[in-house]
Amino acid sequence: MHPAALEVADLEVGELADAVTGQVTGQVQRLLVVCNGELSRAELQEKLDLRHRDNFIEAYLQPALIAGLLEMTTPDKPRSSKQKYRLSEKGRAVVASLERRES
Repeated sequence: MHPAALEVADLEVGELADAVTGQVTGQVQRLLVVCNGELSRAELQEKLDLRHRDNFIEAYLQPALIAGLLEMTTPDKPRSSKQKYRLSEKGRAVVASLERRES
């Protein structure tokens, strides 16, 4: 196993979330905070009051998916019209870390 992977494996989810939180863009942080439950792309966009689909996907959705902070409800059909997104365990930990910072 790669030494960096061992370091990550040794961290608890909360510590990992604190480490990841500093690396998450403001756009992704906003997305994570509004993501409660399973929501479609359009619902997420509406909650963020964003109108341009391409910008939302490029600046918000893709980075969150790549970082493992959001997960698809139907990962085997990423282009499904019924596709929804939810926080992953890592995403929930980052949101909790953000909430701790604010309080």
